[in-house]
Amino acid sequence: MKLRTMRQDAERGGAVWAARNDPRVTFIGRLLRKMRLDEFPQCWNILKGEMSIIGPRPERPEFVGELRKKIPLFELRHSVKPGMAGWAMVNHGYVATVEDAKIRLEYDLYYIKHQSLWFDAAIFLRALVQLLLLRGR
Repeated sequence: MKLRTMRQDAERGGAVWAARNDPRVTFIGRLLRKMRLDEFPQCWNILKGEMSIIGPRPERPEFVGELRKKIPLFELRHSVKPGMAGWAMVNHGYVATVEDAKIRLEYDLYYIKHQSLWFDAAIFLRALVQLLLLRGR
């Protein structure tokens, strides 16, 4: 779950990755994204057990099929529960291309291999700092 931050007709022609200063984002949506408040409804997904607090950020379903075909081992990121914050998010930020998705996958696989309570705590703290410094897009 997320709060809607784009115009109602933002993807009339099909799903598109969001870009920096995306013109489809509303004024209020821009504020919500900057403060990352658009992510907070995902707390409900965490309470329902569908997500973790820390883990690879879920990719939009519209892009998963394409990324599976273009990126070897992409499916491995689904071997752990998706998270609200992740190692790729705090190091690489947003995905806007297949190349960005490849980089994010490298961070996700590193996280999966080195997953621990201490690593999760470090990711949580870095995500909190990014939140407080308004480093959202």
